[in-house]
Amino acid sequence: MAEQPIIIKKIKKGGHEHHGGAWKLAYADFVTAMMAFFLLMWLLGSTTDADRKGIAEYFNDPFKISLMGGADVGDRTKIEPGGGKDITSQDHGQIDEKDDLKQLAQLKEDIQSLLDKQLEEFKEQIKLETTPEGLRILITDKENRPMFKLASSATEPQTQEILRALAPVINELPNKISINGHTDARPFPKNQTGYTNWELSGDRANAARQELEEGGLAEEKILRVTGLSSSIPLNTRDPLDPMNRRISIVVMNKKTENEIVQGLSNEGGPEGNPEETAPADNIQTPESPPEAKPSAEH
Repeated sequence: MAEQPIIIKKIKKGGHEHHGGAWKLAYADFVTAMMAFFLLMWLLGSTTDADRKGIAEYFNDPFKISLMGGADVGDRTKIEPGGGKDITSQDHGQIDEKDDLKQLAQLKEDIQSLLDKQLEEFKEQIKLETTPEGLRILITDKENRPMFKLASSATEPQTQEILRALAPVINELPNKISINGHTDARPFPKNQTGYTNWELSGDRANAARQELEEGGLAEEKILRVTGLSSSIPLNTRDPLDPMNRRISIVVMNKKTENEIVQGLSNEGGPEGNPEETAPADNIQTPESPPEAKPSAEH
């Protein structure tokens, strides 16, 4: 009997072609982009103007923030390392920056209205400026109409009228103020007491404080009284210009107020007592050195 041949059948299976995973990568990129978009929207809605400005500063110049801190670093860093009470809080809530700015803007309008109605003859000597620190009120000398007597801190009648009229308007806000005194660059006459433009500018700032209090400004609203001599002229081209002799009153916003309070607190001794630190020469107290007999205009 003949042997049967063995037949082996090989079945070739057909398969689907491989489509690749490119679509998965595209989908992942889309999901990542959407997540980043929603994260950005959340950040924009939950941060303050100062925070957003700080972020913009970082991307424009990262080294500025790292080395110098930036103009708004106070809003972007902890005030007390390791925690502690946040001095920017008020009544257990963060200070509303928009409300603060709105109140200062209203104060500016109120003072402008006062100038138009009650102090119109002095309008050329009074300037209102909105600055990063708050609302600045500049009261300058004018030729033939000085604010103080010659080389003295004694106020002229028009200065008393201006400051006492401003006092009740400023007093309406809870914001604290700083008062800076400025002289022109004309040297103070040499004298045996060593009295200079630094003392003169500080005494004039202190005299302005007294007039404001006479007009009704609460004493606790005054945070700082400083004499700056001729170090910051208003007219840099003419250091002897009468307008360089001026009083600057800054109604501070809460951010500036808190930064100053924190800075002064850090100047205390080992236990944080400010009394253990000697006061700066140009920050005046009510007791000032006697004035020399004048021989030049200041």
